[in-house]
Amino acid sequence: MGFRLTPQDTSFFSLFTSSAQLLVEATRELTRFLEVEPSKRQAVADRLKDLEHAADDATHELINKVNSSFITPFDREDIHNLAASLDDCMDYIEETADLIVLYRMGEIPEGLAEQFEILARMAEVTAEAMPRLRSMKDLKSYWIEINRLENQADSLHRKMVAALFNNSPDPVNVIKVKAIVDGFENAADAFEKVAHVVEGIAVKES
Repeated sequence: MGFRLTPQDTSFFSLFTSSAQLLVEATRELTRFLEVEPSKRQAVADRLKDLEHAADDATHELINKVNSSFITPFDREDIHNLAASLDDCMDYIEETADLIVLYRMGEIPEGLAEQFEILARMAEVTAEAMPRLRSMKDLKSYWIEINRLENQADSLHRKMVAALFNNSPDPVNVIKVKAIVDGFENAADAFEKVAHVVEGIAVKES
């Protein structure tokens, strides 16, 4: 990273870390869908909505800080992109989880537990990486792992969709389940986008 004559505002890194930690909480909350009976899923969806609101607040705080700061730790556009990409992860998780309740799903579709596990790992790896933005060191292993997990998510998604089309005789059920499976796949893609943004920042700052 190049030498700077002016001091940086290091609170940006804490805000990114806090945003990523909310994703860890959200993915942990997803697993409760596997543990509770259908009548109690609304409470899980409500908790995820609270986390989504907290993530929105964190994003707004980051954007306001960018707009009010004379000196930023790296490019302003990159800060905007990273904040927005982290928020996208939460949005896909919350929106798709809400469909489980809105569609009145009975039995949780096969493979969803594995999707949740992958998303939880992606969230954990992302949260672990955010503090390292301060030094821009040891980040390569982060985006490599996210890419590996996203490939795993892609493979699982294809298998789930194929099984759904091949085995479900109810077209309405196919539409409902596919929307949920696709939504969580979009969340995995969003985590990969975060990693791409971080990689771009690291390249610029090296």
